[in-house]
Amino acid sequence: MAAMCGRYASSKEPAVLVEEFDVTVPPRVDLAPDYNVAPTKQVYAVLDRTLEGEQERLLADVRWGLVPSWAKDRAVGNRLINARVETAASKPSFRSAWARRRAILPADGYYEWYTPEAGAADTRGKPKKQPYFIHRRDGATLAMAGLYELWRAPEVADPDAPGAWLWTACVLTTSATDRLGRIHDRMPIAVSPEAWSDWLDPSFAGDPHQLLDPAATAEELEAYPVATLVNSVRNNGPELLRPL
Repeated sequence: MAAMCGRYASSKEPAVLVEEFDVTVPPRVDLAPDYNVAPTKQVYAVLDRTLEGEQERLLADVRWGLVPSWAKDRAVGNRLINARVETAASKPSFRSAWARRRAILPADGYYEWYTPEAGAADTRGKPKKQPYFIHRRDGATLAMAGLYELWRAPEVADPDAPGAWLWTACVLTTSATDRLGRIHDRMPIAVSPEAWSDWLDPSFAGDPHQLLDPAATAEELEAYPVATLVNSVRNNGPELLRPL
């Protein structure tokens, strides 16, 4: 199966997210509600940073697709939208962020495409894929576990100038349960509210794996089919979330 998560929805106002996640530093820009978030788009990420000697919680706008600090080209991030939680601590692209730069990516939910083993075909003779929207059954924000990085843009000489640093992030995924696994074998893993502080703390001395509970994430989620409008990134509106 293809890697997930490749699309999600994030439509809550930044002021709502600031309150929900106890953010102390609001975002520099207000991102418009996005019902069809795709790789390389700007998204919100909740993260903790030490600013002027004090740890602060930011709602940062970052590009979806992690660019490691050592990468020679930002295009590397185009394919690093997800990191497997099972190997994030050891993979060169993610292990530094796993240790010190963990984040939460707030979402309404995410999309996944189910390919039936047998069924109708499209005009090219390929099996038709049915998109599903997967969200928390209680309607609350899905706090997707993520990692973030800062990449120094070589074309900007002054490190303090606008554009000198590119902030990027990725979503951590895990094996899906049988109920969701029928749609896709991977799913994003969520961070429970009681673990937010430790997960975001760059000085957390424990094993971050212990802060994540895939079984609890799966139990909170439900899925329903939606229209194929979501297949095109040109379509973007609340109608994408309407049950089929």
